[in-house]
Amino acid sequence: MKPFFCFSIFPLLFLTFLIASQSALAQNSIYKTCKTFAQNDPNVNYNFCTTSLQLYPASQNATLQEIGKISIRLIQYNMTDTRFYIKNLIKNKKWDSYTKQCLSDCFELFSDAIPSVKKAMKYYNKKLYGDANVQLSAVMDDATTCEDGFNERGVVSPLTKRTGDAFQLSAIALSAVYILRTGSN
Repeated sequence: MKPFFCFSIFPLLFLTFLIASQSALAQNSIYKTCKTFAQNDPNVNYNFCTTSLQLYPASQNATLQEIGKISIRLIQYNMTDTRFYIKNLIKNKKWDSYTKQCLSDCFELFSDAIPSVKKAMKYYNKKLYGDANVQLSAVMDDATTCEDGFNERGVVSPLTKRTGDAFQLSAIALSAVYILRTGSN
């Protein structure tokens, strides 16, 4: 009976090893890609890159092309969620007039960014990387412009984390676009 047990457990152990090694390879792929992005672009934070991509299940076995798509999707989620968040901030809190104006400006910037992200994805899917780059750069600028409005008068922004995330996600997508566009690592 013991030999049968050994032979029946071997496939299970092998399968477990295979799944674990594939997961490690996928993780390694994300780490390698984010390392390349961070080395090539000072705007990409390695830890943010790996953490963001790992949260998206499809990234586990993703190619560079797919990582670019994933990062653009993450930007769209961020922009949509942040726009909703700003709308609630404006509606639910009492702000001084300057902060309220900054929030309104940010609402408009994030509203304008959503179609830009959609255009970026359209261009990216068509491999029109130059056009995707322009749209993604505009999104990155919108996040920066939003935060700058608060900083002009030394007002603490309630959006710093969200605008920082939008900026980082845009930098990740732009890094993928750059490598695909130029063929360089």
